Amino acid sequence: MPVRWRSWAGDGASLAAGLVAPAAFAPLGLHLLAIPSLAILFLLWRDASPRRAFWRGWLFGFGLFGAGVHWVYHSMHVFGHMAAPVAVLFTAVFAMLLALYPALAGYISNRWSIPAAAGRLLILYPAVWTLIEWFRGWFLTGFPWLDLGYSQVGAPLQGLAPITGVYGVTWAVAFTAGVVALLVGWPRARQALIASGVAIALWGGAWAVGMVEWTRPAGPAFQASLVQGDTPQRLKWDARQLNAILSGYARATERHWSSRLIVWPETAVPAFYRDVERPFLDPLAALARAHHSDLLIGLPVQDPRSGHYYNAMMSLGSQRDFYYKRHLVPFGEYVPLRGVLQNLLDVLHVPMSAFSSGAADQPPLRAAGYPVAVAICYEIAFGDELRSFLPRAAFLVNASNNAWFGDSSAPYQMLEMGRMRALEAQRYLLSATNNGMTAIVDDHGRVRHEAPRSVVTVLTGRVQPRSGATPYVLAGDKPVLAALVLVLAVGWWPTRRGRGRA
Repeated sequence: MPVRWRSWAGDGASLAAGLVAPAAFAPLGLHLLAIPSLAILFLLWRDASPRRAFWRGWLFGFGLFGAGVHWVYHSMHVFGHMAAPVAVLFTAVFAMLLALYPALAGYISNRWSIPAAAGRLLILYPAVWTLIEWFRGWFLTGFPWLDLGYSQVGAPLQGLAPITGVYGVTWAVAFTAGVVALLVGWPRARQALIASGVAIALWGGAWAVGMVEWTRPAGPAFQASLVQGDTPQRLKWDARQLNAILSGYARATERHWSSRLIVWPETAVPAFYRDVERPFLDPLAALARAHHSDLLIGLPVQDPRSGHYYNAMMSLGSQRDFYYKRHLVPFGEYVPLRGVLQNLLDVLHVPMSAFSSGAADQPPLRAAGYPVAVAICYEIAFGDELRSFLPRAAFLVNASNNAWFGDSSAPYQMLEMGRMRALEAQRYLLSATNNGMTAIVDDHGRVRHEAPRSVVTVLTGRVQPRSGATPYVLAGDKPVLAALVLVLAVGWWPTRRGRGRA
């Protein structure tokens, strides 16, 4: 085959591997598929120039994010009222920009002077891939969606999560992909046989440590109810619908006062706290106290002193307090570079909000007699931020309005990330959503109870509060990142010495 045709075939294979990779994540959950898809990319990087590795990494990333986050179109077009061609353009550009991260991983890796196939496939590529994922998780406020570690929720490698967090699981996936690539390209090499043994030990060890109880019960289990209001997004902020929406949540709650905790989703109350405090929330709080129950309710709040708006969760019942969302969605809840971009966004009819970020050092809310780690919607993707509430918090709550995503993969992916947070903290997670995926997840990431999607319902189940700390809660991402940097330094030093002698 001519060189040009081989090059084009390799490019096509990179794109195809990326398009297949999202099937490893929810809702399909074909966990093992993450490994061969990445192994194909590693093989295609192996003999490529840095420029070609960049291009193939970009094609892989465009396939991964184009197929994996296509739901952005639905949010922009259906609910953002953006014209369909403009929404398609924005979604494509979004995927193209995210694809730069795998492209950067390929370029950096192939600029590295590790000529041996085993060194690149087993050391260099897995470490650089994981570090780039971490970089994507915080650069420009971060977008950690489709980190490879999430694809292993429900698979043996998830056992690493309480020790290493999601990035340690990502590295294990990437290392296994390197082993597969080595076995395909150099099946009789001594390094391939040794690496296979290491990979088997890694998977067996992950399965074994996944059974370790790093935390312990903090008290008796209690009953919790999650109210799924299924409020259509097109009606949610219509002032004429407010009374009907509030009445619906109130009726659903009245039937479950026997629960120690009742959770409403993000912005379940589509009105500012000041407008509903006396006519609605004060009577509801009195009922909660009378039944020895607590509520967690999502609603917007305006600070009367600063005038700032917050996307909030409030505790109601035994005490009244607020958590203000800290990690906002760019272009969804605030406008970055507002002075530069606002005129353009007005012309394109991009939907905007003007929320402010809550303080980074907010204490946990208290509900059902325990401190609670609350994450509002998108915040569940940031494990290191949720750690700020731990180990004080006895359980986790993620409140979300998933109606923005329509009937797409996004709500499934969000619950998958929530299950990873439950694993990392070894805490129960209550996922309270407007229209799905409402669920109760246990401290080992298993979905114990789940409500059907797109119906008005209340999900009730038992929650076990827990105390203590996993290794990840105590140390966060730093040990994994330090280990990866050390691995790269060890792999780089011999080649550096060799060039010096030459």
